[in-house]
This record gives sequence, C-alpha cells and structure tokens, in this order.
Amino acid sequence: MRQKEILLNIQPNKPVQEDEDDHLLTSWNTPLREDAFELSDDEKVEQIEKRFREIMEILGLDLNDDSLKGTPRRVAKMYVKEVFSGLNPKNRPQARLFENKYKYNQMLVEKDITFYSHCEHHFVPIYGKAHVAYFSTGKVIGLSKINRIVQYFAKRPQVQERLTVQIGKELQRILGTESVGVVMDANHMCVASRGVGDTNSKTGTAFFGGKFEEEDTRREFLNYINSK
Repeated sequence: MRQKEILLNIQPNKPVQEDEDDHLLTSWNTPLREDAFELSDDEKVEQIEKRFREIMEILGLDLNDDSLKGTPRRVAKMYVKEVFSGLNPKNRPQARLFENKYKYNQMLVEKDITFYSHCEHHFVPIYGKAHVAYFSTGKVIGLSKINRIVQYFAKRPQVQERLTVQIGKELQRILGTESVGVVMDANHMCVASRGVGDTNSKTGTAFFGGKFEEEDTRREFLNYINSK
C-alpha cells in the first residue's frame, strides 16, 4: 500500500495554527517550568524510578520477577540520560564554525539524518529522517554538528511541527543567516500502534527561511532530497 503523507509548511516568522489533531503550537520553545533543572540528573532518576515502579505495580506486574525488577531503574535512566536528554541546555551542541575558504556560495544539503523522538501527547516514539540545507554567509558548520543539533532537539517530548522549527531556528542562529531549510518525514507510533492504528501514513513538515522562501530555491532543495 502506498504511504500517505501530510506536509506542513512552517514559515519562520508566522505562527503555527492548530490542526485537526489538536497539535496546538503556541511557541517554538519547549514548554518547561522555571524549576525544571533544580534537581540533578541523578535526583531525577531516583524520583522517576520510584514513580515508574508505582505505575508498574498499579498495572499488576510482579516486580519480584527477574525480568521486571530492574525495569523502573532502566526506564528512569533512559528518560533522563538518553531519550529526553535534549531537555537539558547543558547538552546543547557547541557548534564550531569555519571560514568558507572555498567561497562556496551554493546550497549545502545534508539529507537522510535519522532521528528518534517521542510524542509529547502519549510518550511513544516518533522516528524518521531530517533533511537540512543552508546558504553560507561566510561561515560553514561541521557536518556532524548538523546531525547533533537534530538529535539534541529530537531528544525531548515533541510535536513534529515544533521540532522542525527548533532545528531551523537554531541553525539560523548559529550560522548567522536566514537562508535555512529543514524538511522532516516521520512515522508516529501514536498513530500506528494505538488509536486509529494506521501503519501506512507518514507526516512531513518543512521550515523555509531566507532564500528558501523563493520557489526556485525551494524546488531545488526538494528535488535534491527526493533524488536517489
């Protein structure tokens, strides 16, 4: 069966509206409380472990079983140290820029960046590919740092629209240019494994700034990422 795809085009300076799935995006910043980092990572692990143990017990699971007794600790460490580590600003990638010595003034594209995130509505996985492009204004960024920026913002409870904007805005800030394009294609397990149970649909989102707001430039980018 052919996969269905939804493409949401997000312009950098325009508000994102509520869609039919109630993905209300009031800000491109992740909603965090002011006291979000008063606890250390180790303290968070301890508290999550305790509470996840309670959840498992409420579900009726026997935590004396060898396979289950370490699960609360494993889940807590995974949440804090891995899959939600992008919440902590101390993990923000420090991007080093280089002089554009070759005077390369065309589009630079890095495509098929694999990312894993989690839906903030049900805490189940979102996974897919990110495609990023920019025009240099005198500085270039190491390619691996683009991947790290994608991973940093993906490692949060997310909606795909916000994730796309956050990556685009961060690259604009680092590179000192508005001419950044981001396209993301993702599978949402909150759609595939629960609710409607549709395993054939994918969601696409796009962020276009600067030169990428021009139709010819945008088409060149999209043609490239869709090429074999």
